[in-house]
Amino acid sequence: MESKMFCYQCQETANGKGCMVKGVCGKTAEVAKLQDKLIYATKKLSASKVSNVDQTIILNLFCTITNANFDPKILSDRIDQTLKLIPEQIEIPENVGVLATENEDIRSLRELITYGLKGMAAYLYHANALNYHDEKINEFMRETLAKLLDDNLNVEDLTALALETGKFGVDTMNLLDKANTETYGNPEITKVQIGVGKNPGILISGHDLKDLEMLLEQTENQGVDVYTHGEMLPAHYYPYFKKYKHFIGNYGNAWYLQQKEFEQFNGAILLTTNCLVPPKDSYRSRVFTTGAVAFENCQHIDEINGKKDFTPIIECAKKCQPPTEIETGEIIGGFAHEQVFKLADKVVEAVKSGAVKKFVVMAGCDGRQKSREYYAEFAKALPKDTIILTAGCAKYKYIKLPLGDIGGIPRVLDAGQCNNSYSLALIALKLKEVFNLDDVNKLPIVYNIAWYEQKAVIVLLALLHLGVKNIHLGPTLPAFLSPNVAKVLVENFGIGTISDVETDIKNWI
Repeated sequence: MESKMFCYQCQETANGKGCMVKGVCGKTAEVAKLQDKLIYATKKLSASKVSNVDQTIILNLFCTITNANFDPKILSDRIDQTLKLIPEQIEIPENVGVLATENEDIRSLRELITYGLKGMAAYLYHANALNYHDEKINEFMRETLAKLLDDNLNVEDLTALALETGKFGVDTMNLLDKANTETYGNPEITKVQIGVGKNPGILISGHDLKDLEMLLEQTENQGVDVYTHGEMLPAHYYPYFKKYKHFIGNYGNAWYLQQKEFEQFNGAILLTTNCLVPPKDSYRSRVFTTGAVAFENCQHIDEINGKKDFTPIIECAKKCQPPTEIETGEIIGGFAHEQVFKLADKVVEAVKSGAVKKFVVMAGCDGRQKSREYYAEFAKALPKDTIILTAGCAKYKYIKLPLGDIGGIPRVLDAGQCNNSYSLALIALKLKEVFNLDDVNKLPIVYNIAWYEQKAVIVLLALLHLGVKNIHLGPTLPAFLSPNVAKVLVENFGIGTISDVETDIKNWI
């Protein structure tokens, strides 16, 4: 097979090895090569030690996350803009992608760190949008990107750098958690409707709460309802957004079903971040993008002086039919760290009484592969005395299942978006304190985490930094882990994968 590109940054990469003709995500070889060049230019910019370039670096990294920017013109423009910021003239070699690093283990570690930085950039982008910044994180990102060009760094150096990336991953998620909660309040237990109203609608997908805030302000009293999709579901848990009566509920499921669900929604659709599947022609005219996400022939909403004008989306929605109802009922969520801390006494009593025997962390990402049905079957097969802690879109595999509760505590506790995996770490550390344990790994917690893209990579590195061991990753281990790097993770941190539901429950629960 002729290799036109090479990318293995996501879990669904072709044949579990790498996409070489076209990305499974839908990106073309042209887009893949432009993303490679943008990453190279960003590393060079970081090495140049030019000041005041952090926002450029963050957006560049975010643009190259899986299912974010598919627009070659925008990527080309970003490359040109980046090169202009570098004092000396830089020529980008044709082959600057993953395979430019010949040594398999060095390549593996460089990509592990790069993908971790991409995840950090995504979370930093959202924190920065709310005017929360941290120069130490920015400095680490610049210095680390520059180090990835240094051929003198060996396996030991890069392994240490990967673990340090996890430390700054924790700091980044802490910054974003602070930005979100101080701006919009701490998430609280909330019932989210999954039916539809009678008005035309706007469906907002992605992760950016600032975009949602601006959209809700601009759509108030416009006769248009706003619905969340995918990772935006947890926006309903924040007290700030509950004042908007036209903020109806959640429509649909995880990102990979959007081609069917966006068709059925009938209204305008706003993609605020990654998780875009290339839209079908039948509804492309109703899709709008903003921030790091873009697709050819979809209208892009730019930010001007800190504001975004969503008038084109609103006017589009007004001309559309109301959404087609695809389900009814409700989802219960809002179990981020502060809410769970309020329930701490109840949780501790349930554990001491034996009503709760295990907690299972099933955070992470959903995806289109049939093998991911494992997570729904695993949730259904868990004993009734287990509680699932979740965050991210992986929850769509089981959050709508009738799994019941334990003494009033729902058996699925949703902390929120993928970045709210930080909440799950805080909850684990709080339980360690409550039970007077000297090691978080002595808690009755099992980690069965599904991953898909690069934000999951920084979450993993952050958990490793916090000392969490014996994490099971699935459906497969990352293709970018060389055998030797995978061996280090297995031997030092107990990283493993999944097998079948019956075997895993027997061995872990």
